[in-house]
Amino acid sequence: MMTRRLLQLLIGLAMYGVSLAMFIRAGLGLDPWDVFHQGIALKTGLSIGTVVVIVSFLVLLLWIPLRQWPGVGTLCNAVLVGVFADVGLALIPAFSHLGGQIGMLAGAILLNGIASACYIGARLGPGARDGLMTGLARRTGWSVRASRTGVEVVVLGAGWLLGGSVGVGTVLYAVAIGQLVQLLLPRFTVPERKVPEVPAAAGTAVTAP
Repeated sequence: MMTRRLLQLLIGLAMYGVSLAMFIRAGLGLDPWDVFHQGIALKTGLSIGTVVVIVSFLVLLLWIPLRQWPGVGTLCNAVLVGVFADVGLALIPAFSHLGGQIGMLAGAILLNGIASACYIGARLGPGARDGLMTGLARRTGWSVRASRTGVEVVVLGAGWLLGGSVGVGTVLYAVAIGQLVQLLLPRFTVPERKVPEVPAAAGTAVTAP
């Protein structure tokens, strides 16, 4: 079971990084966090994958006052998404015509949804950004939706001011990704191992503790 969970986690994170590269190559707008990542990359000259890794570990520092603890999936997420984003950018060409851009955007949203369901379903720890939102909700009493919306509005605004790409893809991602992950997650969630019950010996009475 653990082998399956680790393999599913790694495949999911690889697909997530590649989906980020596809969003960038589509050129029609990124999701809020990646608008922020791209804006920093444009200002610093770092690759977007490097920025994703750096921001992931900075966000993990915010877990400390929230009393959140990372899992192995959290740490893998912090490193591998950025690595595979840069690999994807090296392999995927940019499209100059609208039809190709729309197709790339649709593929990016679908792949991102599958990737999210894979790594969440592996149950090895949330990503740094997801953990920040759930931690805020737990410590402040806000709903997860309010925490997520507040954080994403802030990073989207900051990323846009830094020059990150905001467009129709940003809107479509916001509308589609929640429904897509909700649909796919049951198919990818690794069930918990059930401990088999030990039958009582014949003629032995079983008493309540």
